[in-house]
Amino acid sequence: MSQNLESLTVETVFSRWPFAQQHLAEAGLADIADKPEATLSELLDAGQLEILGNFISVMEDFLGTKDEKVHEVTILGGRAKDGSDEPVRELTVSVGDVVCIVGPTGSGKSRLLADIEWVARGDTPTGRHVRVNGEVPGDKWRFSSEHKLVAQLSQNMNFVMDLSVEEFLNLHAESRQVGDPEEKIKRIWNWANELAGEPFALDTPVTSLSGGQSRALMIADTAVLSASPVVLIDEIENAGIDRQQALDILIREEKIVLMATHDPILALMGDKRVIIKSGAMQKVIEPSEKEKANLTELRAMDEKLMGLRHRLRMGERLDEI
Repeated sequence: MSQNLESLTVETVFSRWPFAQQHLAEAGLADIADKPEATLSELLDAGQLEILGNFISVMEDFLGTKDEKVHEVTILGGRAKDGSDEPVRELTVSVGDVVCIVGPTGSGKSRLLADIEWVARGDTPTGRHVRVNGEVPGDKWRFSSEHKLVAQLSQNMNFVMDLSVEEFLNLHAESRQVGDPEEKIKRIWNWANELAGEPFALDTPVTSLSGGQSRALMIADTAVLSASPVVLIDEIENAGIDRQQALDILIREEKIVLMATHDPILALMGDKRVIIKSGAMQKVIEPSEKEKANLTELRAMDEKLMGLRHRLRMGERLDEI
């Protein structure tokens, strides 16, 4: 048994491992919940404690434990398309960082994202290596579906399930065995509506969501329910959502965000941007004070364009802008 459960109260166990309550109920021990201040040793025999401890160990392995939390990911440079050494030899990104990946079409942006997702060990075309918390990552980050390092949000989010928004979120919350699923579902729904700007109800079929609504829902869902510490986003500027708020939500939920983008506003919003050319990381740029000042002007221009889009949607003429 990996946990010393005997001295823990029922309230502590259910708070730390919410899935334990359902396990005990299925074992015919639901009445334990009525004695939150009692210790498990007062309520369970040695055999029951061992079974519970083993169950918790299995679930922790499935869901990921707190001491396995990813704090940073490092990409060690490999080689460019012509075989020369990649100029950037090391790039480390930490929880809360937003890193923009920029470069011409075909320059290798997608390859960099793929190397991170695959947790490369010098066995991809670039020869890059990925480190997790400064160490060579174990096989679980590569092969275990329960320990995916990366959650990827593509440009097109199309649902095929015949479920409502609430049913979809309930299904994901149940699969993650999260505590207080109702609160998390409500939070995801509220955030998604704020991001999309076009409200939708919890009973809305996911197949009827617009592209912007679908993207907003998946960003909020990834932030709250996904166990993956790294989020890769492809061209969020085309999603029709509030870009700044989307990044704020992901950062608030302690994600590492990497996004391929051609949007100057997003590029300047990031903590740093990686320049990709000829299949290699050429350099890493941190926004200067002058760039940050320009960002204010760019945002004002963007808000004006968003206002014009809104007027078009409302059927107004644009004789005056």
